[in-house]
Parts: sequence; C-alpha cells; structure tokens
Amino acid sequence: MKHQDKPLSFETHHDWHSSSLQSLTDSPPESLLYSYTEAFNGFAASLNEEQAESLNKSESILGVYEDTVYTLHTTRSPQFLGLEADLGLWATGGGTQASEDVTIGVLDTGVWPESKSFDDSGMPEIPSKWRGECESGPDFGPKFCNKKLIGARSFSKGYRMAIGGGINKKPKEIDSPRDKDGHGTHTASTAAGFHVANASLLGYASGIARGMATRARVAAYKVCWETGCFGSDILAGMDRAIRDGVNVLSVSLGGRPAPYYRDTIALGAFAAVEKGIFVSCSAGNSGPTRATLANVAPWIMTVGAGTLDRDFPAYAVLGNKIRYNGVSLYSGRGMGKKLVGLVYNKDNNTFGNLCLPGSLKPTSVRGKVVICDRGTNARVEKGEVVRDAGGVGMILANTADSAEELVADSHLLPAVAVGRKTGDLIRKYAQSNPNPTAKLVFRGTVLNVRPSPVVAAFSSRGPNMVTPQILKPDVIGPGVDILAAWSEAIGPTGLVKDARKTKFNIVSGTSMSCPHISGLAALLKAAHPDWSPSAIKSALMTTAYTRDNTNSSLRDAADGSLSNPWVHGAGHVDPQKALSPGLIYDITTKQYISFLCSVAYTIDQVKTIVKRPNITCSKRFKDPGELNYPSFSVLFGDKRVVRYTRELTNVGPARSIYKVAVDGPSSVGISVRPRTLVFRGEKKRYTVSFVAKRKRRGSTVRSEHGSIVKSPVSFSWTSL
Repeated sequence: MKHQDKPLSFETHHDWHSSSLQSLTDSPPESLLYSYTEAFNGFAASLNEEQAESLNKSESILGVYEDTVYTLHTTRSPQFLGLEADLGLWATGGGTQASEDVTIGVLDTGVWPESKSFDDSGMPEIPSKWRGECESGPDFGPKFCNKKLIGARSFSKGYRMAIGGGINKKPKEIDSPRDKDGHGTHTASTAAGFHVANASLLGYASGIARGMATRARVAAYKVCWETGCFGSDILAGMDRAIRDGVNVLSVSLGGRPAPYYRDTIALGAFAAVEKGIFVSCSAGNSGPTRATLANVAPWIMTVGAGTLDRDFPAYAVLGNKIRYNGVSLYSGRGMGKKLVGLVYNKDNNTFGNLCLPGSLKPTSVRGKVVICDRGTNARVEKGEVVRDAGGVGMILANTADSAEELVADSHLLPAVAVGRKTGDLIRKYAQSNPNPTAKLVFRGTVLNVRPSPVVAAFSSRGPNMVTPQILKPDVIGPGVDILAAWSEAIGPTGLVKDARKTKFNIVSGTSMSCPHISGLAALLKAAHPDWSPSAIKSALMTTAYTRDNTNSSLRDAADGSLSNPWVHGAGHVDPQKALSPGLIYDITTKQYISFLCSVAYTIDQVKTIVKRPNITCSKRFKDPGELNYPSFSVLFGDKRVVRYTRELTNVGPARSIYKVAVDGPSSVGISVRPRTLVFRGEKKRYTVSFVAKRKRRGSTVRSEHGSIVKSPVSFSWTSL
C-alpha cells in the first residue's frame, strides 16, 4: 500500500488495513492475517479472486500478489575455516563491541531449546536494546529461553489459511516455536552454537561441536511448517525480527526466481539491510543445472555449498573381488564378511531401479543387497523401501543427474552411496553376472581429505536470471555432511519409521552453508560495529579463495571439472582474511534505488521494494551492472565494450598503495585505470574496461587490487 495515504481518521496502519478489507463484500474480520510495519508497507489477507481484483482498483494500493510457497534448501567446519582460536579475542580485534552484543535471527522450522548447543554458561546479561521474547505455547514458553537463546516466535497464519479452515481452526501441527523437523535447530546451532564436547551422529564425526559465533545470541523465528514456508509468514517473521533488534538474519530457504517486488525474501531483506541488518540466504539445491539460483537480490548474501576435508568412507565389495569406494553414515549392525546376492531391478514398468514405494517384489530382493538409482524420491526413503521388502543392504548409485557427487546418509539399513561411473560398473556386473553377489563395509570418519573444498554438485548455479548484471552466487561455504544440533522429536533420516533419537545430525545442503556465513557475519559485525551489511559482504567476498588444499583451482563435484564464478561466486570464504580486507565496496540505499530504477520496473514496483513515497527514478544507472558490487557480470550482447566504475573504501592503514593485476581469458581485453590506487583519504575510484575480441563464452577472471582484494568476473556474449 501507499504508506503515506493513510487517512488521519485511522490511528494506526493496522486499522486502515482492516478497514480496507471490511469495505469488500463478504470479507470477515479474520481475513486479515498480518499487518506489516517494518519489512513491508502493506498486509496479508485471505481473499477470493473477485475481492483481490476489487482491492487492486484502489488508488492506495501499489499491488496485490498471490502468496508464494518457499522450501527449505558441525564438528569439523570451524577448524576447516581456521577458527580454532578463542573467538572472543578474534571478535574484539579492532572493534569495541563483543560478539555477545550481536544477535542472529534464524528464519526456519523453529528450535529445540534443550540442545546443549544453546547452553548459556558464562554468557553476560541480555543486551538492554533487545526487544524480542520467547512465546508461550502448548510445548514452549519463556522458561525454555536463556541468555543464549534470547528469542523464539512462530508465524503460521499463512500456512493455516493455505491448508484450509482459516486461522481460527486448530492446526494439525502445534503452533509454537518448537522444532519438530530438525532443520531449524541445525542451522541455528551452525551459526552460533555453544561448544559441546563428545558430539557425534551415532559415532560419526565425533568431536567438539560448535557454531561459527559461539558467543553470539540466537533468536528463532519459526516460519516453516509441514507443507512448506509461506511468504506471508516469512515476511511476518522478518518484520518481527527487525523490530526485535537482530543484527544478522539467516534464511536457509528459497523459491523460484522472481522479480524483486514479488519476492517476499527480497522485500523483507531490503528493509533489514536498510536498517543495518546483514542478510544471508541459501542459494538453493538445484545444481548442477545452470540458472537455478534462488535469493539473488544484490542486498542479500547468496551462499553456495562446498565440501569439508572430512569424509565417511564405505565400500561395496563384489563377488568378482573388486572393491568400489563410496560413503555412508550407517551406524547399525554390519553385514559381516559373507557375500550375499546382489540385485538390480531395471524394469521400466515398476521403476524398481529407483526403489520407489511399492516397486520392489519381496521374492526377488529378500536377503539381498539391492542397487537403487538415485533420483525421484528421497535417498533415505529408498533404503526404507529396500528394508521393508526384505533386502539386507543397498547400494545407492548416482545417475547422470547427480554425477560423481557423494552425500552420506544415516540409512535404516546397511547402505553405501557411489558415484555415477562406479554405479555404472556395479550395475553392469549385476546385469551380466549369472550369480552376482556383494557385501558392504563401513570405515567411520576420515579427516584431512584432499582435495577440499570441492563445490557441491547440488549447489545451485548462475547465471542470475533476475538481474544478469549481478554475479551470483556471492560465495560458497561448508555445506556437505555438516554435523550440528538436531531436534529430538524426529530421527536423523526424518522418516516416520525412524525411531532413533540423536542430539546431533549430519546434513547437507546450501541450508547448511548459509548459517556458516551468518555466523561469520556476526563475528565481523562484532569486530567492526560501524560496518554496513554491504561492507561485511564485500570483506567476505574479496578475501575468498579459489584454490583448494592441494593448491589447485577449485573443482566442481558434478563432473570433476574446474569450477567458475557462476558456480562458486567469489570463492570459498576465509574468515581470518575477511577480518582485515584492506578495501571494501560499500553500497548505500540510494545506490540500491538507482539500481532498481535501472531495471525494467515501474515506479510503483520500485516503491513496493524501497517503501518510499517520493521515488521518481530521476537518478538511475544506465546499466544495472554499475552498482558498486564486489564482483562483475559482463553482458556483451551487441556491444563490443563494457565499462564499469567502482568505488573502494580503505579500511586498512591510512596510507596504502594498491596495484592492479588482471587474470583473464584471451577472448576479452581487460584494462583498469588507474593501475595504482594511492590512499591518503578514505575512498578511491577506478574504471575497468572489458573489450570482446572473439565471440565465445568465458568464465573465471579476477581483477586484483593489492594484497589482496579480489573481484571475480563472468562474461556472456548471448542473452541469458
């Protein structure tokens, strides 16, 4: 709505919103779900099509949009990131604020407050500026919070309206912040979990579990339910988190790419960033398909996933005495030394090769190891299907879609996951041998794996389909086989038949990499309380690395090829270097508005995002790529030359000299002016020119300033 149009006769915007709805025919009072005050100028309501069309005719309405459903997208990762030392010292270096004064708001499935990861031992009193609270509910209340977990709320009106029956009908799920899924507890503890000794998943990854910012506070906002995460609830959670006073928002969920004025997360994030709140979001798990990114707004930190230097090896030994490597988190009784029958049900009529529910005949799989092709249904469900049909083991074999990426799972029966090439060899053996046999062997946890990190095949890829001139993802972080706290209301597989209970679980996804960056942002905010969200983002991006622990370029787990900026963005985060980045690319709200005005949006659509009545777009960029972003996405199209100017802010020694170095493909000429930046003041500008020499698509280029401020560049010659 046009916020400034509220008549004086209404005391609050809520009253105005309610009156606007009541003016519609047959609109009951409970049709108003939320009236937003911080994240969005407007409200959420339950309307039929006729009512929505009628409301949209009002002069005070900027737009009416249908609600959107979004989906949910460690003991080793702190050491892998170089955070072994006491972070209290790290967080106060160069700053006046301790990390205890930083609060991370986590929008997810809620929290399991009894987890030791939320222990508040040694924590000082809650900051006086904090305005949040812990909601009371049938299974939750203020007594479950403490000086570590300082807030917990739930938002379900959109979910309840969507499943039918209205907001007053008692929902199937208990309406409280308690986590019955595990995902929210895992992400919250990854970001800021306290040290917990002897943590493991049923013996795997044993050690000390801790989050990135162990002294930061946590506030949980439950916005996701059984059927998904509804945009109206997400926006309500962001609205409340802004009012509560969080410093960082961690959002491990997303949907399909959409214009920013219709993207709930982008709308709420803009309001948060304008108020100095850093917003980190998962990039999505739709890789290795290109152009699959979620959460691509330039004011959001978009995080992809990479591997750790830890693995969980397991082997499939066949009757021909060939041993094939794989991974597994199976923790039950092993198969022993005896070989058993091996079967592969490649029948197009029953889909037995996929091990879908009801697809396996007990007479053909009982007492045998079953080969299941990865895809269509959940990996752990395939194991359940095999077990229920009488199988004693499973080899989960990748196909072309999942290629060589291996993800370990805590299966209900002995199971080993193998890559596509290995899977093809095992499938061939099972189909060609008259009496195929196999046994499965499990080897626990292995550290110091090389090469690492490797970009996860599931990590969503660029290019950015909403604004191709902004390179996404921004960075990658640890997101494969991450150990963190878990809800004791559900087993490690999430299956109904999984009666096991564990305080920690190992999970993979960009959902796991996102809170790593959220926690690191909290540490940077503590060390540099005067830094803006864009400054923190810049520090993490320009100091990221693109070489693995063998000193080779980062590789893509999908096919083992070299990765590129559409896959890893600026690279893998390096928190120690991000603490002192030397130079940063800062972005003001005015610059974001100029960016939005340069995109093909109407004035009303820009107003919807920025919540300002006086937008005229008189000042706009000629090209959205002119935004002062730490990376470059160059679209030549019909142009032979693309030229951008960037402004750098010196946050290092007052007198600093930076010299440019360029590494690029032969198909593009790259020149930077000036070639040397001498800082005596705080800010300096440079202009980079990209000249197309030949029509071919390029990737990894980086322009380096000093020691060392890196900016990745991607190129495209055709329309994205």
